[in-house]
Amino acid sequence: MARSSSFSSDATDVLRHAGAYASDLVRPTVRLGVTGLARAGKTIFITALVHNLIAGGRLPFFRAQTEGRLMRAWLEPQPDDDVPRFQIEEHLGALMSHPPRWPESTRRISQLRLTLDYAPASLWRHVTGRRRLAVDIVDYPGEWLLDLPLLGQSFEAWSAGSLTAVEKTERATASAAFRTFLGGLDGKQAEQTAMTGAALYRDYLSACRQSDHVYTGLTPGRFLMPGDLEGSPALTFFPLPQERMSADTTSLGALLARRFEAYKTHIVKPFYRDHFSRLDRQIVLVDALGALDAGTNAVADLGTSLEAVLGSFRPGANTWASSILSRKIDRILFAATKADHLHHTSHDRLEAILSRMVSKAVTRAQFAGASVRVLAMAGIRATREAEMAQGAGGVPLPCIIGTPLEGERFGQQIFDGTREAAIFPGDLPANPEEALAEATGGLAGTLRFPRLRPPVTVPTAAVPSPPFPNIRLDRAIDFLIGDRLV
Repeated sequence: MARSSSFSSDATDVLRHAGAYASDLVRPTVRLGVTGLARAGKTIFITALVHNLIAGGRLPFFRAQTEGRLMRAWLEPQPDDDVPRFQIEEHLGALMSHPPRWPESTRRISQLRLTLDYAPASLWRHVTGRRRLAVDIVDYPGEWLLDLPLLGQSFEAWSAGSLTAVEKTERATASAAFRTFLGGLDGKQAEQTAMTGAALYRDYLSACRQSDHVYTGLTPGRFLMPGDLEGSPALTFFPLPQERMSADTTSLGALLARRFEAYKTHIVKPFYRDHFSRLDRQIVLVDALGALDAGTNAVADLGTSLEAVLGSFRPGANTWASSILSRKIDRILFAATKADHLHHTSHDRLEAILSRMVSKAVTRAQFAGASVRVLAMAGIRATREAEMAQGAGGVPLPCIIGTPLEGERFGQQIFDGTREAAIFPGDLPANPEEALAEATGGLAGTLRFPRLRPPVTVPTAAVPSPPFPNIRLDRAIDFLIGDRLV
């Protein structure tokens, strides 16, 4: 029965890909996946990308625009009626309010269709006329990608790995209640025990996610973002020590194992089948600065987590056969976000650090035939740059100027959310190995990255919705879709 079900699923996937390929011949479409772990800036990136293209923002390194070939960009109804819409109007409203505020972060999968009207770059463009490209932007939490490796794991294997993570020193406080619960397990009242354990394990995952120090082992991802599934049996399990496992089908271990398999079958597999496997392009947003500021353990944790995320990709060059049988992701962009928190003299260094962190994944993707790039960027720039002398006759320091959010602390000063501040964020080393080296303690304590308010926009009669300033957003757009506008 399992083989028959697998065959049926494979056949359905082929039919789906074949239908998408035929549709693409009539209406060229690119499915762009946008992902990243918590606080990486997914919502900001999508909002900035769409708003700049529709409002005609200045994008000097986006060739279709600078060559005068991009005629118009507008939103159309999204193709998948069962996927929530990315609420760009709501996000823009938050950014353009007075005072401006950052929009809510990604909590679920969402989608938006952006259509571009352009002229081909060929000499025959005056004959062939304008063309259109639909860009289906799929926004999904990076934590969901961490679940994909579960498809190849047993409950016992997942439990062993998760419990090893629970015991890590940096997670001791977050996991204290759950570890105490495990120590008192008696195996009775399996249903109630499963509910209690799942709640405590979810609390532990949530505490880790909010700590800014932990990135790996935060599975199942839907425990953090349950949505309509909250309280369902498929989300009511937790890792169990090996000595508590039992072959008895009525035991707690059997109940938890059954629900672990249900989680994979009813939650992880549909996400992979219906969304992830259909992507053509992918951008992975990474808050590398946050990890660098937290220290070498956080950097190592982020690197391990990125490896797990990227191991789920299917990189490679797409051909007509792969488009029908199994679509591949042929372009991947790794973007270190929040580059506006650094002076521009450190942007290349931030790129070099992220390149080092994802080097194995980049090599693997390039070997498979995919185009890969690493970029330091900011979808919305919240700062401007200046130099500030340190003391009388001191050497000028490269600083950034922005408005820290209310309650942010910088030294002995606590900000009220209205006053600007000139901040020396610190220098990134020219050698990325120094930033990642455990022996030197990394960069923990040497960087200063207070949370900043969005920039203030000034609407006019001619430009009622002015584009936001950015850093290298144009390069990101050109890499992700520029080749499809030729």
